Amino acid sequence: MRLRSDFFAAALIRRCAVEGVVAVQRRRGSSESGAIFVKVDRLDGTADLYGPAPQSLMEEGDATRRFAAVMREAPAGEVEEKMRREARFDPDLWLIEIEDREGRCFLDLAE
Repeated sequence: MRLRSDFFAAALIRRCAVEGVVAVQRRRGSSESGAIFVKVDRLDGTADLYGPAPQSLMEEGDATRRFAAVMREAPAGEVEEKMRREARFDPDLWLIEIEDREGRCFLDLAE
């Protein structure tokens, strides 16, 4: 069974705080199962965007939330536009924003 979206989002924000990195919840989606997107602002005008990994990259029986890069080192404005389009398509999504010059996302990435 997979961890609820609201618990996962709170844990990610807490993990960032422990590392001394600012992270905020910008959009709250469905508590139980909303898709979670993570924007990593590199504080230089660029950002990375991570979203749920495709099911084809998941191992059978794996309950871990895994993420895949949607955009890498893209202009921050393009990342914002992508998220506006995603929110119109899926109003239940979550958006967590991390500010980190090193571009760390603190997520489990799919291989």
